[in-house]
Amino acid sequence: MVTRDASVLDPRRIRELFDLRSEVYAARGGAFEGDIYPEFHRLRETGPVHPGIVGPLVGFHGDAFFPGLPYPELPHFSVFDYATCQAVLRDTGTFASAPAIPGFENERSETVLLFMDGARHRRYRALVQPSFVPKRAGWWIDRWIRSTVHMLIDTFEAAGRADLNVEFCAAIPLLTICGSFGVGAADALRIKAAATSDGRSPDAFVDIVMPIVAARRRDPQDDLISILAQAEITDEDGGRHTLADEEILGFAFLLLTAGSGSTWKQMGITLLALLTHPTWLEAVRADRALLRPAIDEAIRWTPTDPMFSRFARVDTTLREVAIPAGSVVHLCFGAANRDPARWERPDEFDPTRPAGPHLGFGGGPHICLGMHVARAEIHTAVSALLDRLPGLRLDSHAETPRVIGMYERGPSAVPVVWR
Repeated sequence: MVTRDASVLDPRRIRELFDLRSEVYAARGGAFEGDIYPEFHRLRETGPVHPGIVGPLVGFHGDAFFPGLPYPELPHFSVFDYATCQAVLRDTGTFASAPAIPGFENERSETVLLFMDGARHRRYRALVQPSFVPKRAGWWIDRWIRSTVHMLIDTFEAAGRADLNVEFCAAIPLLTICGSFGVGAADALRIKAAATSDGRSPDAFVDIVMPIVAARRRDPQDDLISILAQAEITDEDGGRHTLADEEILGFAFLLLTAGSGSTWKQMGITLLALLTHPTWLEAVRADRALLRPAIDEAIRWTPTDPMFSRFARVDTTLREVAIPAGSVVHLCFGAANRDPARWERPDEFDPTRPAGPHLGFGGGPHICLGMHVARAEIHTAVSALLDRLPGLRLDSHAETPRVIGMYERGPSAVPVVWR
């Protein structure tokens, strides 16, 4: 019997794995505490395409390991406006998702969806996408999200105060995605640690998930691993075959890193956006129809993943800047999402602004596969907090929370009290 009992989660280990200031996130600039948006505005206004890497351009000079980094041998360029970022994301003929020149190939492009392109990417994405379309959000909510949310609130409701970042937000997407694998809470932190290592220490993940893959091939269940184990893909010659174990592990690893990596930080950012704008918090409390636009506005206003990268296949130009073949092109989604050429008052958190596409979930063929599940998790979580914790507000006696980090951004804490 798979258990999602939150009592088996070690609070100390959760704090290590979900605190951006810990060593776990050092290679992502997690401890960077500067306000990046004034620099984003300056670079966009003076560029908007600059030679160099986003981090050093805004004042972060630590070693970094992230999609598109480090690759010190390659030229690097960074893009800071919305229109150019969208153009690069959509131009898959010119820009690839993995290194595009001989000698820099990424072996993960063979098994990890994030690094695939073209027909191969479309075929593999089509296998799992039906489980992540909006109409399937109810499947995720009913099977995993709602019970996890309320189980976690049960653990701190009587206390009257909590740090929602580590006591609530951190565990929801982790237990949701692990539940969809058939992995219980007792093993969740082990495979989270493996995923956080950027694939450099995958043994625990393989040891836990591989037996589940074998079991689901024999006896399918109503879960995500069963869907992958039974899926068939058509190759270039029209032949059909099931996914190999390594391909399923690649899918599962990506879903775990995205599902438990980005959503908890974005959930915390959304809560901070509402808690630091009490008028909006009360409006959402009174009318839950406002919660969906508030979530989407928080994702535009402060995306947790402010940068992703592409690789130039050929010599090209971007906004009159020459980009040699093989260059790494860093797309600064955080800056693009506050481009005044697209949004009025872009630095303001305003859930009533007209709805429109932004880059909080990326764009182009690689737009975030799990964005509808992420929205469902955040919506279910915030709504439950407002239902069960009357008078929810920031804890005025705690350290003032702030959004920190460079290549991954999230709250330092979300300290709250309630009646």
